[in-house]
Amino acid sequence: MRHPPRSGLLLVGAAVALVGTAIAPTVTASGATPACTVEYSVTNQWDSGFQGAVKITNNMAPVSSWSLTFDFAQGQKVTQGWNAEWSQSGTSVTAANESWNGSLATGASVSAGFLASWSGSNTAPTGFKLNGTACNVDGEPTPTDPPPTDPPPTGEAPKLHVSGNKLVDAGGATRRMLGVNRSGGEFMCVQGYGIFDGPVDDAAVKAIADWKANTVRIPLNEECWLGLSNIKPEYGGADYIAAVKDLVAKVEAHGMTPIVELHWSHGQYTGNSAGCSDVHATCQKPMPDAQYAPSFWASVAGTFKDDPAVAFDLFNEPYPDRATSATTQAWTCWRDGGTCPGISYEVAGMQDLVDAVRGTGARNVVLAGGLAYSNDLSQWLTYKPADPTGNLVAAYHVYNFNTCASESCWNSTLAPVAAQVPLVAGEIGENTCSHGFVDTVMKWFDDRNLSYLGWTWNTWDCSSGPSLISDYDGTPTSYGIGLRDHLRALDG
Repeated sequence: MRHPPRSGLLLVGAAVALVGTAIAPTVTASGATPACTVEYSVTNQWDSGFQGAVKITNNMAPVSSWSLTFDFAQGQKVTQGWNAEWSQSGTSVTAANESWNGSLATGASVSAGFLASWSGSNTAPTGFKLNGTACNVDGEPTPTDPPPTDPPPTGEAPKLHVSGNKLVDAGGATRRMLGVNRSGGEFMCVQGYGIFDGPVDDAAVKAIADWKANTVRIPLNEECWLGLSNIKPEYGGADYIAAVKDLVAKVEAHGMTPIVELHWSHGQYTGNSAGCSDVHATCQKPMPDAQYAPSFWASVAGTFKDDPAVAFDLFNEPYPDRATSATTQAWTCWRDGGTCPGISYEVAGMQDLVDAVRGTGARNVVLAGGLAYSNDLSQWLTYKPADPTGNLVAAYHVYNFNTCASESCWNSTLAPVAAQVPLVAGEIGENTCSHGFVDTVMKWFDDRNLSYLGWTWNTWDCSSGPSLISDYDGTPTSYGIGLRDHLRALDG
């Protein structure tokens, strides 16, 4: 996708630091189930503020609307929130349902998040009540110990390479990339809020694996990886790289393939279909820049070159075709870079980026998406960059609103590519809050033994973009349930 929905949500003055989730212990009585339970957590915390979340479970009769109240004990003040209407009077905080999430059946849960300020101490709030009924208690409450953590996973991701038009593992078995995108690493850092959007601990990665996904695509930000001066130090350079390496390791530990991908990059573009006028990596640019993108890929490849389980996606969604109306110029720019018509900065072409990767000695599988936001592969084979290792894959993105979003287009433009090189649909999705279109995409790709990844494993809503989940425990949206059930059926 060309923009992550959460970009405008966290517009506050303070910066969010990446810290471990701190969950307040649930208070229960020995005996009957509480009328309602509330799980409270601090997901990020910094010098003067923090990001918190509540997960409410209703164990009473179904309700058509809900209101959660609780008290902060040490001056914390809610400044902004989502998935609920947040308000505060003195120490008392209220979170009331939005118009779209008021119904709460017996046993059902709903999650909401907020930003708040704090000073001195940031202890968990007390006295949670759902529609006036005390939660986490039944009779005289007694604290319980937190649940034991699961043992670390012991899976192993396959070591991949290209063989003809297939991806295969070290033993020569064909491997399809089937999974999800995990957005966040491309925008949180450059906006000054953190590194990832939502949890990326082992439980959160396990939730992806539980869908029977075998691949996770991880969008990255060029300026954050390189630690450029416009990035807050705690979210860039060594800290950012360490966080990405940690997520990659968790993905691999669950037996899944990580794809690290350059999503947002440097370079000022104000022409047709510009996502922003900023020179910095704050939106999708038409092409990667020659100033930093080769350095980014040399660094990324150097980091992961000894791990053939990691794949590299060179650039999210090229669109030099929007900067020039000449198709030949657009494809030449895509492959060769340099001075491109309609683009004011010096461009790094796909060949430049392949060379940057291979110059480190890395033989990892490399993906390259075509024109029109990776939706056009019509001349991909003609302009395919040279790869001395032969480990090059064609990448394709498709949404229901794209130009090439029909079986006739796929038959005429994708099938010839897939006959010669592996083809991975790095993003599939739709803006209908349903899954009819992606069902059609998956069937076409299944019939040809090809790969696809759903956009995106983030808890946004349909108005912001295709979101597979409503909770990082893996609860699917009405759109995401199509991918989840399909992956599980394939695995079965």
